[in-house]
Amino acid sequence: MPPIRGEIGAVGFVSRVREFIREALVEFRKVTWPSRQELVNSTTVVIVLTIVLALFLGGVDIGLARIVERILR
Repeated sequence: MPPIRGEIGAVGFVSRVREFIREALVEFRKVTWPSRQELVNSTTVVIVLTIVLALFLGGVDIGLARIVERILR
């Protein structure tokens, strides 16, 4: 008895997923991962710049709010 169309689709889907995972693992092995120190340094830079940018944008927001408040009085 020939297989039902849905069964062929399910088998094809599973084989495509397996192939994708296999290819993804091959690509992960090619990646040059950063050392622990490089990771810590990069993370520190990102956190510091995020804080600086947040403070700057907060200051701009407060300044513009005061300007608009004076205009609307």
